[in-house]
Amino acid sequence: MPDPNFRNRTLYHNDNLEIMRGMNSKSVHLIATDPPFNKNRDFHATPDSLVAGARFSDRWKWDDDVHPEWTDQIEDDWPAAHALIEAAKLAYGWDMAAFLCWLGVRLMEMRRILRDDGSLYLHIDQTAHAWVKALMDGIFGKKNFLNEIIWCYKSGGASPQKHFSRKHDTILVYTRSDRYTFNPQKEKSYNRGLKPYRFAGVQEYQDEVGWYTLVGMKDYWLIDMVGRTSAERTGYPTQKPLALYERIIKASSNPGDIVLDPFCGCATTPIAAERLGRRWVGIDIWDEAHHQVLNRLVHEGLAVPTEAEKPDAADTQEHSRPLLTFGDVHYTTAPPVRTDDQEIAAPNLKLKLQRAVEPWQRLLNREIRHILAAAQSVDRLVGCAGCGRKLEIEFMHLDHIQPKSDSGENYITNRVLLCSPCNSEKSNDKTMPGLQRANKKSGWMQDESLARDMRDRAQMRASWVRDHWGTEECDELIANVREQIRRRLR
Repeated sequence: MPDPNFRNRTLYHNDNLEIMRGMNSKSVHLIATDPPFNKNRDFHATPDSLVAGARFSDRWKWDDDVHPEWTDQIEDDWPAAHALIEAAKLAYGWDMAAFLCWLGVRLMEMRRILRDDGSLYLHIDQTAHAWVKALMDGIFGKKNFLNEIIWCYKSGGASPQKHFSRKHDTILVYTRSDRYTFNPQKEKSYNRGLKPYRFAGVQEYQDEVGWYTLVGMKDYWLIDMVGRTSAERTGYPTQKPLALYERIIKASSNPGDIVLDPFCGCATTPIAAERLGRRWVGIDIWDEAHHQVLNRLVHEGLAVPTEAEKPDAADTQEHSRPLLTFGDVHYTTAPPVRTDDQEIAAPNLKLKLQRAVEPWQRLLNREIRHILAAAQSVDRLVGCAGCGRKLEIEFMHLDHIQPKSDSGENYITNRVLLCSPCNSEKSNDKTMPGLQRANKKSGWMQDESLARDMRDRAQMRASWVRDHWGTEECDELIANVREQIRRRLR
């Protein structure tokens, strides 16, 4: 496994996508995180609390929150996730699609940085649970789905009159491979009648409640929320109990393993990891997140300020384990610099991320599609380079000439437009000659000469754009393409 390119007890203040993109592949044992849920509301910390001023918006808009680079990456490398996002637009709306796209590119990076023995625990509620579950199936593979944990809790509030009271969240558990770490957990099962059964070979115990045995932990967990009078309460709007994350960390990591929380918030995961002897890294975009981690470390008896940082000369009590100082917790806004082989966040592909990208290589998929549609134009339609059929541009798909499985790049020089059946037949592994042979064998080929001509036209136009980039003529072409796209999106 690659060595981590980050230090233990590091707090990153930045967009977690940028931080995770800088982390080495297969360098983290466990990710335990609580991302936004797409609840379409704003969250604010309790006034006068330890985290006063903390807030975040859980609202999503396609035009405001989705980068074209993300949609290109998903469309090119994760077709199952792309299909799900397109379905969400129709079934639930563009806002859900925006949330799934925003979360999806981050899940891709989480999968990449997990070790082969690693796991991801992702906290979610009913707002987007079904969509996120399907999204994770598409990214991690349904065979790597381990558990759906139901976290049940007590909380206040009036009893609803038109639905059952909602008192649970869901934690989706996925692994990187079938070699994941798992430490079975035990829980108490009390005997009815409050007396021992004395079954042969079954160890029974007694406490103040009665007699009990230890059984394997089930996938529904009864753990109280952080109450208003709880000693661990910080006032953070979505704070989760330490007991919940300690159970996760015990189950899927070992002492000394690295635990990551990309949505660190009020530091529950780092604190739980520190208490259990794990190494940890936290990321959050909230300005004061690192202060909250430091404050909670002190509050939990895990750290003391250095002499220069102590607010006063008050004596500190003796502790049973070595304490950290504030200097032992590293804070930075800069992403780590990768020292591995630059694997991209896509499965089963040989393609590596190039260190230098030319300006023409930054063309978006929608821009490439328009340029190639003009190149493959026939009788005011677009000719398919796979079968020779002529269709409207809406029915054409952007595909790779050299397949992704054979190091094919995403740039315009390796792109061509195909009809939907040819796009499905080519998949990620067929070459263009291989596609045309398959079409002839199946009887789908309509005009082989036209199909070859379409491929040649696409490559000639792409080469022209590459070779003439920055010239007045090419600048005019790109400006016209972008104006056409803006008109279509209005």
